[in-house]
Amino acid sequence: MSQKRQITDKTILMTAVIGIMVVLTMVTANTLWSSRQTGAATDEAVSTVSYFYLEAMADRRAKTITNLINSNFEQMEKAVSFIADERPGSQDELRHGIGMVKSLLNLNRFAMVDEEDVVYTQYTTYTGRSRHAFLTDEHLNDRIITTTSIYGSSKQLCLAIPTPDLTLMGKKFKACFVQMDINEIVNLLAFDDQGRTHFALYTKNGGNLSGTELGPVILERNFFDALKGEVSEEVWEENLDHFENEEEGTVTFDLGEAEETLCYVPIQGTGWEMAVLIRESVIQDQIRYISERNVRNSRYQIGFTLVATLGLAAVLLLQLRRLSHDKLEEEKETSRTFQNMANTDSLTGLKNKLSYTETEDAVNSRIKEGELQKLAVVIGDINGLKYVNDTQGHAEGDKLIKDAGNLICEYFRQGEIFRIGGDEFAVILQGEGFDRMSETIDEFNRKVEENIKENKVVVSIGYSVLKDTDGQIGDAFERADQMMYERKKELRAMGAKTGR
Repeated sequence: MSQKRQITDKTILMTAVIGIMVVLTMVTANTLWSSRQTGAATDEAVSTVSYFYLEAMADRRAKTITNLINSNFEQMEKAVSFIADERPGSQDELRHGIGMVKSLLNLNRFAMVDEEDVVYTQYTTYTGRSRHAFLTDEHLNDRIITTTSIYGSSKQLCLAIPTPDLTLMGKKFKACFVQMDINEIVNLLAFDDQGRTHFALYTKNGGNLSGTELGPVILERNFFDALKGEVSEEVWEENLDHFENEEEGTVTFDLGEAEETLCYVPIQGTGWEMAVLIRESVIQDQIRYISERNVRNSRYQIGFTLVATLGLAAVLLLQLRRLSHDKLEEEKETSRTFQNMANTDSLTGLKNKLSYTETEDAVNSRIKEGELQKLAVVIGDINGLKYVNDTQGHAEGDKLIKDAGNLICEYFRQGEIFRIGGDEFAVILQGEGFDRMSETIDEFNRKVEENIKENKVVVSIGYSVLKDTDGQIGDAFERADQMMYERKKELRAMGAKTGR
């Protein structure tokens, strides 16, 4: 029985030893096999990662330009509506109106064109047919996007819309347009990655619009001139067709030890192509570095399985943290890009309630820290908005709101203006705007009283200066709001319409 027990113990021990050796052998074999597989898959992964990464970057920046163009078209339509409402009777008045919309809507190089192709800007007039290609069209029926050169050097993006029903100063006006410097667009798209990623904007014939280098092969040259000799004739023709038909595509260069891949996507309506290139050697080095590090860790795992496992977990944690950081940075970039859209009132173009709340929080923090000296709050409310909505419809009500916003902007240029409700506006005055507050309010109130007689927009305002005893801006807001209601009663007694 004792001998049988010893044999049993020995058998169990040997079985355990053999089992451990088998497990270690399998781990070793699996590690070596995985190492070879990882090395073989690295090069294959590079091209796949490059393509999706490049496509995402090119598409994102193409959409940035498209959104910028659409935003300018929308602002131009608002500008035309504003100038039409102003009804300028002379060139000086028209120039003044153009200057106002440039300031209010941030439309640089905004101009209008009459039926005789005379161009009116904020400062001058000139005959535009020879300068602007779109004026040669007999019929302007839709939005126009063209690329021009000023004096043969500075490249400009020209956006134009027809204005067939617009008559000013006794003349019919056929169009308005803005010109955007392409260098400004290039600065908006610029990368910041130590020269590892390149981009360029191209015309249909491969001309470099942005003046940027697309890697060591294309550089600043014409896309198709640089491509000849680097790829086959078939590939060259294929990419030529893609540019001509405004399609997306990719091109890969063999540079010996590594490859470079570029991706291009069309920018809707412009005839441009956005191209992005990243050195594949950069991706390959990164992937190979990770691969070699995992191989070393796997070798240590043969003798120290538990330690290697913990080490791998730590590596994975670092990678996850890095990915989380990159994702957070990307979300911050996206958030900054669309922050202005989130903080803008779509009807008036002014800052909205969300923007006011953020400003209010910032001001309250400064009040608590004792940093704020001069600040005033002006509250405005439209008289008779409900009356207009009920009797004339909401379209006229929206027009009344826009007129009110324009009136407030005209007099409180040095203040921060918000639309905080359906018919309610707020203005925060600091600095020079605070110093001129009394004069501005008197001028505004006189204008409003004139508007009562002329049946134009009427806005009741109240104001209050921040006091030393105020703990927050809301204290001044309440006083200004109360004064506004008292002013509303005064204007009602003068004949201003009400909601009833």
